[in-house]
Amino acid sequence: MQLRLISWFFITLNFMEYIGSHHASRVRRQGRMHPNVSQGCQGGCATCSDYNGCLSCKPRLFFVLERIGMKQIGVCLSSCPSGYYGTRYPDINKCAKCKADCDTCFTRNFCTKCKSGFYLYSGKCLEKCPDGLEANNHTMECTSIVHCEASEWSPWSPCTKKGKTCGFKRGNEVRVREIVQHPSARGNPCPATSESRKCIVQRKRCQKEGKGKKNREEKRKKSNKDESKETRQESKGRAARRQNREQRENNNKTQPKKRKAPNKEQNLAPVDTAH
Repeated sequence: MQLRLISWFFITLNFMEYIGSHHASRVRRQGRMHPNVSQGCQGGCATCSDYNGCLSCKPRLFFVLERIGMKQIGVCLSSCPSGYYGTRYPDINKCAKCKADCDTCFTRNFCTKCKSGFYLYSGKCLEKCPDGLEANNHTMECTSIVHCEASEWSPWSPCTKKGKTCGFKRGNEVRVREIVQHPSARGNPCPATSESRKCIVQRKRCQKEGKGKKNREEKRKKSNKDESKETRQESKGRAARRQNREQRENNNKTQPKKRKAPNKEQNLAPVDTAH
């Protein structure tokens, strides 16, 4: 019985010691934490400080230090900014800086875009491109030199002179080709795309059907113009004749009235003489 009481006493004593030690460790942990550190941060921070910004980030976010004057502040981002590349570790994801001549990079030794004045070649930024390559100022990369390429010549055209194929004995014939690949800045220039040479043919008389047709068409046009002029003149003449007729008719209507007055005077004159 005494042994049981003694054992229960030691058990309760150990339990009380365990509770006290657990509470003391919690107090010590809180005492070690910076008074400005907070776990209720915004902007992707897991822990943060009023003075230093983010101290740790939430999962899958990258931790990067941004310099503001003489001060550096921690920031948590979903992807690293320009001039940085991301590295993932079990405990934290960090953004590391690219090389000084590199604008964007995949790793520190592999650049994807160079800064102004440098040309990209195989993940490196160079001031001058290697031999056999040329600098492309549009893409800022070292590219292969491209030479001009032309197609095969076309067959020779018929022998002509001043655009005609008849009425001559000596003329010219032409052949052409197309540019398949235009050259780069340092590539070989393109050759001529057309050639001509003299040719001799048997003289042929040109048919005059074409000239006759043209003259006929011109004559038709002229005749149509003349007819239109004649019709205009005829219409004017008709209008003038109508006006003259109307004037004559008006004159004829007024003249008989004037003639009747002297006739009455003539009839009255012999009556006076009879008395």
